Amino acid sequence: MGDDKDMAKRNKKEWPYGLAPREKLTLLGPSALSDTELLALFLRTGLPGSHVIHLAEQLMARFGSLDKLMSADCKTLCATKGLGPSKYTQLQAIREMAQRYYGSHLMREDAMTSPNIAQNYLQIMLAHREREVFVVLFLNNQHHLIKHMELFHGSVNSVEVHPREILREALKVNAAAIILAHNHPSGRAEPSRADREVTEQVVKAGLFLDIRVLDHLVIGAEGCVSFAERGWL
Repeated sequence: MGDDKDMAKRNKKEWPYGLAPREKLTLLGPSALSDTELLALFLRTGLPGSHVIHLAEQLMARFGSLDKLMSADCKTLCATKGLGPSKYTQLQAIREMAQRYYGSHLMREDAMTSPNIAQNYLQIMLAHREREVFVVLFLNNQHHLIKHMELFHGSVNSVEVHPREILREALKVNAAAIILAHNHPSGRAEPSRADREVTEQVVKAGLFLDIRVLDHLVIGAEGCVSFAERGWL
């Protein structure tokens, strides 16, 4: 207990807002950190004459969110003061590690009993895309992930989906169930009428082949909407 108090006193001298992120994470867990504190922990050091937390605040103000910062292209990040090629590659590695982490869980766990894993996996995959992409997760009888495919690519506000192609691919991998997903580059995840109509078409077509549609997830930078959670399936 004494060590914790000494650490807190020491960090008040070095950290402008009280407990430093590393110590805060150790004492309270990672969820206790704000986005800015997480970014400061990643950056490790600030700029000459500027504390790392102030650099993190400036970067959050410029990009608007962690997702937009991590999704920025190499040219943009490398031209940003305080970042550069090294930080760009580290951010890309973090994103890929997170996607593989959730993907490996989906291969071992029931996608229906662990819906957050599927949502996080797809959020990482799709939220940063500048055009609409339609993805299908193919699942076995235990609802474990067999594979995922980006089947259709569209414009900034629409994508043409062909139910027949979805089910053809499902039959190829002997899938018992599927999860549909696509992104809204506008940031708002609210499904459109067209989204609901194409989902109904896939559900009806799947019934004839005994392939169940477990969910349709609409991904936006602001969040995710699940058809299953809304009772639309």
